[in-house]
Amino acid sequence: MIPKDVKLISNEKITQAKTKLMLENPYFGTLLTSIDLRVNNTIASFRPLGDVLEYNDEYLEVLSVSEVSTILANSAMHQALFHTDRGKDKVSSVWNLASDYAINDLLVENGFMLPPMANYASRFEMLYAEQIYTILLGELDLKESDESPEEERPNEEISEEELPQELLAQEEYELLVEQLNIKLEEHGDLPRGIERFIKSNKEPQISWRDELYRYVNAHAKSDYRMFPPSKKHLYRGIALPSIYGEELKIVVAIDTSASIDDELLKIFLAELYEIMQVFTHYVIELIECDAKIQNIQRLTPQELLEPMLKGGGGTNFTPVFDYIEKLNEDFKFLIYFTDGKGSFPNYEPLIDTLWVMPQKENIPFGELLELRS
Repeated sequence: MIPKDVKLISNEKITQAKTKLMLENPYFGTLLTSIDLRVNNTIASFRPLGDVLEYNDEYLEVLSVSEVSTILANSAMHQALFHTDRGKDKVSSVWNLASDYAINDLLVENGFMLPPMANYASRFEMLYAEQIYTILLGELDLKESDESPEEERPNEEISEEELPQELLAQEEYELLVEQLNIKLEEHGDLPRGIERFIKSNKEPQISWRDELYRYVNAHAKSDYRMFPPSKKHLYRGIALPSIYGEELKIVVAIDTSASIDDELLKIFLAELYEIMQVFTHYVIELIECDAKIQNIQRLTPQELLEPMLKGGGGTNFTPVFDYIEKLNEDFKFLIYFTDGKGSFPNYEPLIDTLWVMPQKENIPFGELLELRS
């Protein structure tokens, strides 16, 4: 039984937190008006469930008003972005965690104070929930098929009343996105960073990118520990896990031959940049090569990505593998961005190789990842 004075304290904090949101962050405060708040003392802290926020009275008692306002804003964003319905075809526990990471990053960017044990990690800064979800799936070594989807109905004519709830939610979400875009263009007074929540669903989610992240994570898992904590956020009173263990140590080769146009080169570099944003500890040997090696750059968190993109000749993949063997360092695997039109080595190299190409080509070894929508 929760003492009556604890309930009074939590109710008072909720009222103060709502007022704080409306005065200081009216966007989040307005969203909160559609959320139903319910006490549930069987859970440890709080739990957003669509248009309902369940919370534990005793947990709220130890929080500041600012931290309670963060919880309310978090729940409002989950509901506004239809995260519950959008996760129907995903591993629900992983999707809930991923969307929480994305929302909390947005809240931190807008000056909110996170409560203890909030789901936040600096390595997920500026990433979409879909990207974080893919990364977590790879780290947990899960597949979406690990959770059985609901049995599909036969293809038949159905009325709007019979439409699956997730399809209705998607329509509502698309309408919300349209309204957010209009407001952003007219006023520009939306919270900082919310554009990426809009952009992530205006643009198609491309499966080859998910597979790329999954491949990288399968080869480069990091361990976490709470002591010593990460120093990056201690000044905000947040103790986050620090990463230890092996760093991401890979070779990335980019085909700079004449058959690679500027648009494809931009895609290759964008994916390399994304990998560098996700991992906080990495050593990447970047090789630019056409018929011969044109440029080599070793990338670490302290080194900027400054490709020279020299080339324009024919395509020969052998120089890259010869260089790696002579390098005699413990690189985990090679990602080779190319169109696949070139000469392969007449032997199978020791290093695991992932070929990333815009279309399927015959490869004598390694794995092929096709760039497709």
